[in-house]
Amino acid sequence: MRRVILFRNGTEIDGKVFLVTHSLEELLTGATNKFGVNIKRIFTAQGGEIDDIRLIKDDDILYASEGEPFIKLQKSQRFQDINSLTPLAAHHGWISLNIGGRKFVTTRSTLTTKDPGSMLARMFADVNDSNQLWLNITDKHGAYLIDRNPTYFEPILNYLRHGRLILNNNINPEGVLEEAKFFGIDSLISLLEEIVQEKNSTPDCLPLSRRDVINALVSTSHSSELRFQGVNLTGADLSRLDLRNINFKYANLQKTKLVGANLAFCCLERADLSHANLEGANLMGVKMLCANLELSNMLSCNFEDPAGSRANMEGVNLKGANLEGSQMAAVNLRVATLKNANLQNCDLRGAVLAGADLENCDLSGSDLHEANLRGANLKDAAFELMLTPLHMSQTIR
Repeated sequence: MRRVILFRNGTEIDGKVFLVTHSLEELLTGATNKFGVNIKRIFTAQGGEIDDIRLIKDDDILYASEGEPFIKLQKSQRFQDINSLTPLAAHHGWISLNIGGRKFVTTRSTLTTKDPGSMLARMFADVNDSNQLWLNITDKHGAYLIDRNPTYFEPILNYLRHGRLILNNNINPEGVLEEAKFFGIDSLISLLEEIVQEKNSTPDCLPLSRRDVINALVSTSHSSELRFQGVNLTGADLSRLDLRNINFKYANLQKTKLVGANLAFCCLERADLSHANLEGANLMGVKMLCANLELSNMLSCNFEDPAGSRANMEGVNLKGANLEGSQMAAVNLRVATLKNANLQNCDLRGAVLAGADLENCDLSGSDLHEANLRGANLKDAAFELMLTPLHMSQTIR
């Protein structure tokens, strides 16, 4: 059996689906019953008359006649070829667009109603406006040419049609966002920005939590070297945890809470601890070469190792940090940046501060006995109420 779609002669509406069985007569009888008129002839879309059932193929579109000759089809607007939709149709509400080589057909109201302040709305607000010179740029079929990506334009057009943003799995929302920005669809931009942000916030990008760190600690032997190198721990609360000997090199520890944590002999080389809270933390023997501790809270931290090993903070950034009352005997702060830092009442006996930037640093009440400040920048630094007088030999090269 074959299936055909049959229309009345000269029309393309109210089509009927028929099964072609044994003979042409059965098809004529079925068409007569379905259309309610006496069907006597069947024509192809090109006007050829069917006189043998074997000439009919599956899914053919045919036209039924009451006996009159074939009437050439006059296409209705709903079936009009997209390529025949010229700028003239825009005057009647229909607009044909050529976006990057792909044709789209829509109505002027679709482009102008949803977001009247958008570029598209302004483009097509009045197609009769002679000042809109860009409307003269059309392809050979009369579709308005816009040099943008058609894949990303399609969901934007659908959004303007029904007010919902629907993205297929193979569509990159960042690409749609760029097109929405180009066309100035403000109501859509905020939606897409949320989707892009959620897409980029994958589990691999999210910072580890306190629970994640504790799980790693309890599942690892205390004698094993635990590596958190380059790990994102932004904002995590690691207060009072035993984190000795862990490798945090290059880790992101911004705004991390490490109050009272044991970071003895940790490697924090080039780690970012800006705005972190390390109040009362144990930093004995820590390695912090070139770490960023800008504006961190290091109140009453302990860097001093009774066994004699030195905390190495060479080249560290402690700009604006609060180290008041910290035990920093023998710590290596060579060429460190301590501008505007608070070092009041610190124990800095034997500390190496050679070449350090101590501009506007407050060292009031600190113990700098035998500390090396040769070549340090001491501009506007405060040395009031020193426990031991600062000797000239400590500052001159």
